[in-house]
Amino acid sequence: MAFARGLLLLSLVSLLAYTSNAQLSAMFYAGRCPNLQSIVRSVMSRAVAQDPRMGASILRLFFHDCFVNGCDGSVLLDDTATFQGEKNAGPNSGSLRGFEVIDSIKSQVEASCGGVVSCADILALAAKDGVNLLGGPNWTVLLGRRDARTASFSAANSNLPGPSSSFSSLVSAFGSKGLSIRDLTALSGAHTIGQARCTNFRTHIYNDANVNPSFSTTRQQTCPQTGGDSNMAPLDFQSPNRFDNGFYQNIMNRAGLLHSDQELFNNTAADAFVRVYSRNSAIFANDFVSGMIRMGNISPLTGTNGEIRVSCRKTN
Repeated sequence: MAFARGLLLLSLVSLLAYTSNAQLSAMFYAGRCPNLQSIVRSVMSRAVAQDPRMGASILRLFFHDCFVNGCDGSVLLDDTATFQGEKNAGPNSGSLRGFEVIDSIKSQVEASCGGVVSCADILALAAKDGVNLLGGPNWTVLLGRRDARTASFSAANSNLPGPSSSFSSLVSAFGSKGLSIRDLTALSGAHTIGQARCTNFRTHIYNDANVNPSFSTTRQQTCPQTGGDSNMAPLDFQSPNRFDNGFYQNIMNRAGLLHSDQELFNNTAADAFVRVYSRNSAIFANDFVSGMIRMGNISPLTGTNGEIRVSCRKTN
């Protein structure tokens, strides 16, 4: 079932989200940077065409930004001699990518309307386009976030759920951000695109009981018990570069790549959502968009708080 069938419902969801959050607005840059969304779309189109995995990488950047002190662009800040940011925290080090794509978007946006658009908003728009360019839903991104002047290495180490997380840990992490089990299950569907390193799924495919033996055997061919930590495998082996509901079909067949993925279908409160999403891609698309909008509303800096960075990698 095509995602397009749910577009009307998605538009209604976006409108409802707009009316429920007065701080952010779909039209925030309409007068001051009318070319913003076309610039973001153009750069993302080229990036995804060159490397389809980039759609997943930018989406992951947005997740990791919002889960650490809100959607404020803090994940984009480079370390300096006197400042330790989030890029080298455990969940991010050596695995986050796509910073150069955000840099390219920011450079073009600055040339079009300097000092107007935040890196946090650019990241939110780029994440949406990454999903849509890989066949996923489209939605109206609410804008008006400002950029943080700092970042938190410690919060990045403690706030981000990891690949070995239990279901209760996932529920707690998402719940602390105001996200429900339904949001958790829908947003985890982001793992229908992208790849993971062997070091993040080795324990699952060798030691966990709730794994399809055929699936684990296949994955063990590229992820040995020792060595090969950086070897990659697709999170969704059926259609790794297509944003669809295959992720849920996989975990129902005990073919989730990560322990945390398979926890969503392991006799928990998420099981019912997994079953629905595996059958109905339009419902998944609707719930994913709702979750993305709610996640994008986590503690944004607005008004006179924060700043509009000239470079996403450093504060002004």
